[in-house]
Amino acid sequence: MREIVLDTETTGLDPYSDHRLVEIGCIELINHMPSGRQYHQYINPQRPMPKEAFDVHGLGDDFLKDQPLFAEIADDFIEFIGNDSKLVIHNAAFDMKFLNAELGWLNKPKIDMARAIDTVQMARKKFPGSPVSLDALCRRFKIDNSNRTLHGALLDSDLLAVVYLELLGGRQHGLLLDPNANNQGDDRRILGPKEGRLEPRLHIVSDDELAAHRAYIEKKVANALWFKQEEA
Repeated sequence: MREIVLDTETTGLDPYSDHRLVEIGCIELINHMPSGRQYHQYINPQRPMPKEAFDVHGLGDDFLKDQPLFAEIADDFIEFIGNDSKLVIHNAAFDMKFLNAELGWLNKPKIDMARAIDTVQMARKKFPGSPVSLDALCRRFKIDNSNRTLHGALLDSDLLAVVYLELLGGRQHGLLLDPNANNQGDDRRILGPKEGRLEPRLHIVSDDELAAHRAYIEKKVANALWFKQEEA
């Protein structure tokens, strides 16, 4: 199963109020584990970077003006995420709004919201009433985020990949004792005390088997210490 952990950075909060993407970071997961493939791209937003956004992302106008426009990288991005891979996003509505706005302005097909797995919603369901920011979840799961002094799309995607795995139940979340289970969310289960198991049977060792075993050991291990202890 292929999934893409995705994060974006922007100049502000609303693409329809003259704000734009400035960075996209993606991590490929295969069966919930990073494959080593990633996509990372800075983008020229074609507008000044507001001071408050610069303070969060550390991306200045001089750097961004030399980056490609979204129109120049859109096809590479679409190719990386594919047509049906699920997109794991923290607060998916925000990132999807910006991505689909940019794609719409280029008359390209928008990304179906049904592809998004929102880790904010997962965390709220798992920990009702608790903080669910990426930093808060890193603290909860004891994930080292000391390098996150500024927000960066690729770094945040990397952290979110680990958080996502923990939200699923940790590295052994798919460990099943039922060979007929389909490994899908709530269908996961542990067998009951009698379900699917053979009845126990006694394994009593006969005197002949004990004697044969002792002879074998005496032959293979001369002057064995445990025999001397028995004789004493």
